[in-house]
Amino acid sequence: MRFNRRSLLGLGLSAAAALTGRQATHPAEQPGSRQPASVDAGRGGAAGTISPGPTTTTLSKRLTRLLTDHLEPTAENPAHPSYAGAVALISTDGQTSARVTVGEALRFDAGPVLLPAAQRVPMRPDSIFDLASITKVYTAILVLQQVETGRLDLDAPVVRYLPDFTGTGKSAVTVAMLLAHTSGLPVGASGTGSGTLDARWRAVLATPLVSGAVPGRVFRYSSVGLMVAGKLVEKVTGQTLDQALKTNLTDPLGLRWTGFTPNTWIGSAERAARMVATDARSSRGLLRGVVHDDVANHLGGVAGHAGVFSTAQEVAVIGRLLLDGGVHGGQRVLAESTVRLMLTNANAGLPAVDAERPDRTSDHGLGVVLNQPWFMGRISRPTTFGHTGFTGTSLVVDPDRRLVLVLLTNRAHPNWSWADPDPVRVAVADEWARWYDLT
Repeated sequence: MRFNRRSLLGLGLSAAAALTGRQATHPAEQPGSRQPASVDAGRGGAAGTISPGPTTTTLSKRLTRLLTDHLEPTAENPAHPSYAGAVALISTDGQTSARVTVGEALRFDAGPVLLPAAQRVPMRPDSIFDLASITKVYTAILVLQQVETGRLDLDAPVVRYLPDFTGTGKSAVTVAMLLAHTSGLPVGASGTGSGTLDARWRAVLATPLVSGAVPGRVFRYSSVGLMVAGKLVEKVTGQTLDQALKTNLTDPLGLRWTGFTPNTWIGSAERAARMVATDARSSRGLLRGVVHDDVANHLGGVAGHAGVFSTAQEVAVIGRLLLDGGVHGGQRVLAESTVRLMLTNANAGLPAVDAERPDRTSDHGLGVVLNQPWFMGRISRPTTFGHTGFTGTSLVVDPDRRLVLVLLTNRAHPNWSWADPDPVRVAVADEWARWYDLT
């Protein structure tokens, strides 16, 4: 598929209008650690407002039971709980269907060592999470804004803008391929662990294609591609990526608690009460308010593939923004035709290579995942879009049913290898689908 600014702005508005959804006791642990669940059906804030009736109350109770069950080992994750805590926020047609909070935002100290109950921090509806790869959605929005201005061309080779993007075959990599994960770049970058920050970024830009890869031929998930996309934003705006995010997205939308490197701009009291912990057993010690992704950390905590922190409420705003064709709260940040293009499958007919999920399809828009039952469950359909994050976060939006589903967990606390985050993602999606079918 070829893209240009004229076709982008001339795609029409019809499709865009259619878019307008008990911790088990281990050697280091002890019983009696579950925090009481918080259930809020019907206080919507930026996600909408609805008076809680029997149907929303029923959904909230079911989700509370489901999310609480995953505070203990399950059949899918028999050795450890799925997470220490979670927040789920679901809105349907602009109205909050459920908001549920369970567990703890901080449970372990570095080691990991189980903290005494008095030193743990309960999860809150406004807890602040490391979104991990959901960052890619924010980066894609920033890239597409620059396409609208004419500073970037989706069909242009990346090297036109970033001369250090060198290597065999890379001159054929276009801006669009970075967002659709068809560039042929690998999942991760190497050479970012030493040297100056500039040297580390040069190593990212010099990352070679996967052996034998031909740009535009195969879907292969690549965090490197979104690292490069973030550098494109910096190059054409003259701002750092965190500044561009604030100027062009979070400030216009009023997203007070969304951004990179939150420990530099959130006060100590808020950090202590609201910041969600991730890893507690790495050489970096306990991670809380510091990006979990090692490469993003090497790059100063600001990168196009990972590093954004936010709350469930403010992630839902991004879902609503795209559901409503690029406008939210009276602020337009993308043209409707741009959103239409972003949410269209850019990889139709292409094969996918994913060793972790061999049954995965290549369906992907420009910065968003499309139609993937492995985390969308029964909500999955050709128009359903969203993204996941390695730390246990996910966003799912179903335009046909006007659904925005945000599930934020701290499954990487204290150890990301303890549990697979996908079963609970599917379970929450399926629970909403059952509720929707009954309403």
